[in-house]
Amino acid sequence: MSAPKLDPVLAHIDTHIESATQHLFDLLRIPSISTDPTYKADCDQAANWLVEDLKSIGFDASKRPTPGHPMVVAHTGADAGNAGPHVMFYGHYDVQPVDPLDLWNSPPFEPVLEAGDLGPVIRARGSSDDKGQLMTFVEACRAWKAVHGTLPGKISLFFEGEEESSSPSLVHFMTENAAELTADIALICDTGLFGDDTPGIVTRLRGLLGEELTVTGPSKDLHSGMYGGVSMNPARVLAKIIAALHDDKGRITIPDFYDGVPDPTPEIAAQWDGLNFDSDGFLGQVGLSELAGEQGRTALEMIWSRPTCEVNGLWSGYTGTGFKTVLPSQASAKISFRLVGQQDPHAIRKNFRVMVQAMLPPDCTVEFKGHGTAAGSEMVVENPAFEAARLALSDEWPKAAAFVGCGGSIPIAGHFKSILGMDAMLIGFARDNDAIHSPNEKYDLRSFHKGIRSWARILHQLYA
Repeated sequence: MSAPKLDPVLAHIDTHIESATQHLFDLLRIPSISTDPTYKADCDQAANWLVEDLKSIGFDASKRPTPGHPMVVAHTGADAGNAGPHVMFYGHYDVQPVDPLDLWNSPPFEPVLEAGDLGPVIRARGSSDDKGQLMTFVEACRAWKAVHGTLPGKISLFFEGEEESSSPSLVHFMTENAAELTADIALICDTGLFGDDTPGIVTRLRGLLGEELTVTGPSKDLHSGMYGGVSMNPARVLAKIIAALHDDKGRITIPDFYDGVPDPTPEIAAQWDGLNFDSDGFLGQVGLSELAGEQGRTALEMIWSRPTCEVNGLWSGYTGTGFKTVLPSQASAKISFRLVGQQDPHAIRKNFRVMVQAMLPPDCTVEFKGHGTAAGSEMVVENPAFEAARLALSDEWPKAAAFVGCGGSIPIAGHFKSILGMDAMLIGFARDNDAIHSPNEKYDLRSFHKGIRSWARILHQLYA
């Protein structure tokens, strides 16, 4: 169907994809590694580059100082359209370190086009995470401005320079500048496609709670011949505690653990079923064959909408070469919980600790160390912008877009919700084989090109 305002923008994107790619290359050449102080000036240079680039499109852009690396904030000028929502687009310009350098096939900050399985790929650090993704939106705005002489509506941009180093300045900056940063909805481009042809809009993210516990029995390690059988072994105690965290059907046994856990709506469940997720292939690629979570739940339900309790580390006694007949004085574990819906991480921490303490035998004590608390996030998909974006993406990609979940945590989405009261749409075009955070990171030229077209379609839907 003809779209008089959109069609010439898409044609402009297609005609100028080579120059857009070279534009991205300019940003990729800046080694903006946020975690290494050696690259502080490079992070500053990347922020300056973005400010000047956004100004060239017509944004009122500025670099904002923080105790760490600067933020970039931009808003449409007075000539932009006023109809439709005010959207806030987020991305990050910092990148991961490149070590080990000897595993790269080409210099990580000298971007090149190489052959890939779906056509050319852009090979460079940051090409997928997140400079290539960030620039899909910028290039969509550039094309719109070139065709129509103005941007389509009220658009703000917020680029961070510390995402790859745990965002130490982010919460304070968002809190201090809440009035300026608040919009009707946030757009985040730091996720990926579902497979190669199905775009997803992430509408739910799992939170994260970490607990470290150490069970102590005897005051020192003991000779197993002299004390074996008469002294309590803390490794046995810890093993019993860990085994008790799940029942025979895979459900977590901590009291009140499932308070606030919702089931997907029938509409969302139908979209997930329509994705035809290959759970056998998913497990097979890591040498597994059977789903091990809650019985009666599909793989996607378990990954996207169910909470977890997992042992991430476990140690006790002698673990060196050879054998040592010792009864350990202590046994320790690191346990993480992925949280969903309205689960309260503080209540779960309390209930977990009470449960563990109740399982201790005489002569054993336990010490706990918390490792962060973050609640899960679920977006209100009844907001018309969500369906508008889903329809726009479905027009661009071979398969219809779906509202999906994310098994991990993306803190910025939660901050938009908790600090600014905004829902966020997480839309990205990365592929699973992009090797983000690894040597030879790449971003498919197809993803970059169709990503730009996708954002143009979304802008058209939002501001039509």
